[in-house]
Amino acid sequence: MNYEQLMQKRDKYQAIRGQIPEYTLHTFEQAFEIEYTHNSTAIEGNTLTLIETKVLLEDGISIGGKHLRELYEAVNHRNAYRYVKECIEKGKALNEKIVKDIHAILMDHIFTGGIYRNVDVYISGAQHMPPSPNEMYRQVKNFYADLVWKGNELNLIELAAWTHAEFVRIHPFPDGNGRTSRLIMNYQLLENGFPAVSIAKETRLEYFNALETYAVEGDLNPFSEMVAALVDRQLDRYLEMEQSARRMDQEQNK
Repeated sequence: MNYEQLMQKRDKYQAIRGQIPEYTLHTFEQAFEIEYTHNSTAIEGNTLTLIETKVLLEDGISIGGKHLRELYEAVNHRNAYRYVKECIEKGKALNEKIVKDIHAILMDHIFTGGIYRNVDVYISGAQHMPPSPNEMYRQVKNFYADLVWKGNELNLIELAAWTHAEFVRIHPFPDGNGRTSRLIMNYQLLENGFPAVSIAKETRLEYFNALETYAVEGDLNPFSEMVAALVDRQLDRYLEMEQSARRMDQEQNK
């Protein structure tokens, strides 16, 4: 992926975003919020379908036959994503308090979130084993320190990918690390003028393999390329909306 071209496309997106009709933008971003919530929770095993997620979040209708935890996971994810956008609007840089707040929102009514684990954890099917608690505390402290200077070493897409890959490698919470990591990746993207992206549950094998490559070999490239492709596709969607609105205006003014 050509990073310079992606930056040019981001700048164009920033320039035309205000020209997309407000209702079009609102409905698109509402649909994205539901799709993102569905994908991010489904990757972790939540069985709500996309339509069930929509009915729950948009209409407030509970879904029969589902575990209460699954309903909370969807509602909490939507709330955590809105919290991320709220922090971005206030100009807040990502830090430890925000990450813990995100996790606490994700775990609302499930267990007390925002607290690091004090036990070992194992990830099924993965070669990588997250660090034991004492080492984990040292690594997570380094993670927050690295957030400050990694932007000088990596381009903005790589920074977002690293934020996700490094945090999930450390696995500091007893549960919810994947959802938290995807949210803080989007935090970095939004903060730097890109749109948020959703990793489709259908691509989870490619996604897990890319994260495993980073955790085991330290190679970020497969994951950053995956993120770049998602960003590129999302930018295209916004640019197409603006072009469509412009064509409609031209037709009406004939």
